[in-house]
Amino acid sequence: MKSLSLSQPHLLVTVGIPGSGKSFFAEKFAATFKAPYVKYDTLMNISHHNSASSDAVAGYMLKELFKTGHTVVFDGPTASRLERSALKDLAASAGYKTVFVWVQTDTLTAKNRHMKTEQKMGHRVTSAHYDALIRAFESPTEKEQPVVVVSGKHTYATQAKAVLKNLLAVKQAARQKVSHDPADLVPVKRSTSIR
Repeated sequence: MKSLSLSQPHLLVTVGIPGSGKSFFAEKFAATFKAPYVKYDTLMNISHHNSASSDAVAGYMLKELFKTGHTVVFDGPTASRLERSALKDLAASAGYKTVFVWVQTDTLTAKNRHMKTEQKMGHRVTSAHYDALIRAFESPTEKEQPVVVVSGKHTYATQAKAVLKNLLAVKQAARQKVSHDPADLVPVKRSTSIR
């Protein structure tokens, strides 16, 4: 499939509770559209779970990727409004528009997925630890628009359609912005000659 051709590059940021399906969506979407993909978990593994190093590398990678002018997918720490605000500010400073993709899944399903994944990786995660992660999650607010909500239980195709519909609506709105103020009209110069 072709890469996303949008009038303004976007930073697509996945949001949701652990185990909701954020990484699944981000990975598939980036692969489908050949978009650069920053996966924070990979950075954490490389840095031996040093979050300060991972944060620094993620910030550096995003700044470099923003130079390309291509839409970028980010899957990382976004549980707090502060984290999301910092990402949005970073993207805006590079001329990018941020779209939050909120992957919603019921808590029981998400918890089971998260616990199973962590156990496969050899991590010991308790139910109390997961419950603390849930309490720390701050839902996106009106101020964080645009937020596209997708179900973590739906197929990837259904999720991608919802996100693309939002991105195309933004693109079409930008195209249709036409001023009706006569002061904004610029006279068209025609090249004519009199013989």
